[in-house]
Amino acid sequence: MTEKEKLMELLTAWEDTYKKGQLTLWIFLALREGKKYVDEIKRFVEEKSENTMTCEEQSLYRVFRKFEHVGILAYELRKGNKGPDRKYYYMTEIGQELFERFVKRNIHLFYNEEIKNLLNY
Repeated sequence: MTEKEKLMELLTAWEDTYKKGQLTLWIFLALREGKKYVDEIKRFVEEKSENTMTCEEQSLYRVFRKFEHVGILAYELRKGNKGPDRKYYYMTEIGQELFERFVKRNIHLFYNEEIKNLLNY
């Protein structure tokens, strides 16, 4: 294996691990705009991440079930274009508070000048 191939393999492994942890953040970002159904959330994640993040519907539904169970996401049923009603997901009040606290503790630190310099911004 060449050094370049090894680098790409390591980068892919790191990104795969990173992406698994980031799906929740992307879902919550999508829901900050308002209630969305699964396809809208999936499209938001892919478009806003410039296609560096993709998510299968099954992965999204697993996350939704987990977060519904603990009360940070909920849904309402609305008429679909054709066929059955759609579930439009949204953050509950506690979900919104959780998201805000997460961002303050984990995202805002990247706006620190020292960290920005380390990242070469």
